[in-house]
Amino acid sequence: MPKIRIEGNHELNGEVTISGAKNSAVALIPAAILSTSSVIYNVPKITDIDYLIKILELLNCKVEMKDGNLYIDSSKSKNADIPEELSVQMRASYYFMGALLAKFKRAEICYPGGCKIGNRPIDLHIKGFEALGAKVTQIKSKFIIEADFLKGAKIYLDFPSVGATINIMLAATAAEGTTIIDNAAKEPEIVNVASFLINMGCKITGAGTDKIIIEGGRSLHKGVVEVLPDRIEAGTYLIIGALLGDLKIKNVIAEHIHAVLVKLKEVGVKYEIQKDGILIHKCNNINPTTITTLGFPGFPTDLQQPFTTLLTQAEGKSIINETIYESRFRNAEYLNIMGANTKLISFDTLEINGKTPLRGADVYSTDLRAGASLLVAGLIANGITTIDNIELILRGYEDVVEKLQKIGAKIELIP
Repeated sequence: MPKIRIEGNHELNGEVTISGAKNSAVALIPAAILSTSSVIYNVPKITDIDYLIKILELLNCKVEMKDGNLYIDSSKSKNADIPEELSVQMRASYYFMGALLAKFKRAEICYPGGCKIGNRPIDLHIKGFEALGAKVTQIKSKFIIEADFLKGAKIYLDFPSVGATINIMLAATAAEGTTIIDNAAKEPEIVNVASFLINMGCKITGAGTDKIIIEGGRSLHKGVVEVLPDRIEAGTYLIIGALLGDLKIKNVIAEHIHAVLVKLKEVGVKYEIQKDGILIHKCNNINPTTITTLGFPGFPTDLQQPFTTLLTQAEGKSIINETIYESRFRNAEYLNIMGANTKLISFDTLEINGKTPLRGADVYSTDLRAGASLLVAGLIANGITTIDNIELILRGYEDVVEKLQKIGAKIELIP
């Protein structure tokens, strides 16, 4: 398996163009099965997309990726069981549950995989499908979801889960009558998926609020959508700029990372929001802070690990409260190997005491965003850092090595 090798502590300057959002693209691709044909623009070149394309091809769709755009002919799609060797590769495989239930009234898929960042149950998805009239049977790790008839329902989510909100929305497109999702997640990716479904002919209102209304049972046709810019990738490069040099981050929607920008300002980082991006300046005197992860529009859980690396360079004690996933501090032990001073106060609270100089080391990416945290650490450390298990990083950051090389990083893939 290849690794990433970084010679750290080099100043960076230049521009970084943000790719299409991973968390959006991985939901839009399963949704495409509902149309007769579709075009998805601005699709990131990451490994999760490759696996989703394989699933589409298994379902007899014709797929072509050209110039970052995905062309999908689903006019002759057929239902098929999705095998474990594909479903376990990524969490987002579960979106085929809602999509296939809507299209064929049956979905058979093994339990989805993804990063090991804590308990990630799909009970809210299942409750939503059942509320719409589906029967769900679990045989070991396989779920069989089937319905003779889907009917609109009022569904309350105990937690505003992004995955459950999207999955129920997909299934509800085929449910006769009105479906209301209360306490829905409000992330921009949900709006992106809703826009795609509306373009196909669905009637959906309220996406981006805590109440989404779907008028189901409509005949769907061709669909076109553009993947929105990746707010997590944008936040990661903003953190890198705050530590290592003036960077222009292009193709970013500032409103989508408002909570991150507020925290950057709070710790002393200066930036300018411009028409074509955000210009961020290196900060030599970083202040400590407290961060609590929340659903959108709060501080995103996907950026707390990279932000933790930033806070190792703050003068004083910072606290991270993780409210979404209970195993999202696995990067901390490797940061400590590199010289950081972090301490787990409880399963959901991490203390960071700074400022501590970091030194290069051999480290291991335990999950996608932990890998991003170590990537940032390697860039600011003295000496050589080697990151193993980098396929997790490549799942979420398009051309990350090439983008960093272009702004002056001494970074490379090694066998």
